[in-house]
Amino acid sequence: MRYPSLLLVLFALLLLPSMATAQVGITIEAEAGPVWQGSNTVEVPNDGTATRFALTGLTGRGAAPAGRLTLTWGITARHSVRALAAPLAISETGTRTAPIQFAGETFTADTPIDARYQFNSYRLTYRYRLLNTDSFQGSIGLTAKIRDAEVRLEQGDQRAFDDDLGVLPLVHLAAHWQPADRWQVRLEADALAGGPGRAVDAALTAGYDLSTQWTLNVGYRVLEGGADVPQVYNFALLHYALLSIQWRL
Repeated sequence: MRYPSLLLVLFALLLLPSMATAQVGITIEAEAGPVWQGSNTVEVPNDGTATRFALTGLTGRGAAPAGRLTLTWGITARHSVRALAAPLAISETGTRTAPIQFAGETFTADTPIDARYQFNSYRLTYRYRLLNTDSFQGSIGLTAKIRDAEVRLEQGDQRAFDDDLGVLPLVHLAAHWQPADRWQVRLEADALAGGPGRAVDAALTAGYDLSTQWTLNVGYRVLEGGADVPQVYNFALLHYALLSIQWRL
């Protein structure tokens, strides 16, 4: 798996001797921006009786609007807790030149199909600062993620869907570097690979402190993963351009 390995390499490169004080208190961050589907492949059920198809052939690759809200409580200089809500839903209409067998239903070719891809994520993270200097903090932690996912197809009066509501643990890595007064660079990732699936959510951002309370950030996020189990095959790769604002209480 190249994505978790790349994240570990990037995290290690940021672990350099540096100089900021750790934030103790509450930080609220609101993020928004467009998201593009690099790929999104679906087969339901995953037993050879259904069609494995590119959902992007129906929904297109984007861009679609996306956003998330994060609340971080810095309990002490070393310990913090983060709560995150990241809803995502993409709905479009498209056609295929071949029929689709999906979730026990057959959707005919050359006829419009309404497709919906939903991937809502809600997470709670505990993290511990391994490094805590004047301009650099490096943290590691654990994330409990609630995944609320659904793929739905509709064609006339015919509809079929596959949904999944579950909890999974992820490893959390975070690095915060302040190279100059008012400027900051952040890398944050939740990731897990192994077994029948994987999940990676990583963002690299650059921020500017508008004041002691407000920071404006721009950056790039990648979300990749899915599952390969008898009930469903679904792997997606999503690219985000993000703009966020942080408010420190």
